[in-house]
Amino acid sequence: MNDQLAVFRHKTLIQIRFKDVDSMGHVNNSNHFTYFELARMKYFHEVVGEKIDWNKEGIILAHMEIDYKIPILLDDEVWVYSRISRFGSKSFEVEYKIVKMHNDAEVICAIGKSVQVCFNYETNQTIPVPQSWKEKVERFEGLVS
Repeated sequence: MNDQLAVFRHKTLIQIRFKDVDSMGHVNNSNHFTYFELARMKYFHEVVGEKIDWNKEGIILAHMEIDYKIPILLDDEVWVYSRISRFGSKSFEVEYKIVKMHNDAEVICAIGKSVQVCFNYETNQTIPVPQSWKEKVERFEGLVS
């Protein structure tokens, strides 16, 4: 495994759709954000696993960044590695690496980071990250003994 991927414990397979590809034959850069979102939601569902009433409380995306390394093509086998890398009192950071298989090895296509803020939609205010979320993520990521 690539050394840059060793810290990641979660991996999501991405199905590339024909509509994702631009006239140059590459996956259009805007789709990378959607791939991050798919991975983030799958991570959250599988690791935190709590039902959220999105009409009351949830998370909002506050910041997103990406660095593109190499193009992704329609027939590529693509995965997104994701992990929650930092918790604040009301926010958390998710790191991503999009990889594709090339010559039986994973090659990094893009890296990114997002910041999510916990939010109460009824009061329209930020709220603390639930302690149960922190505990489940820390256990999954091996950050606690």
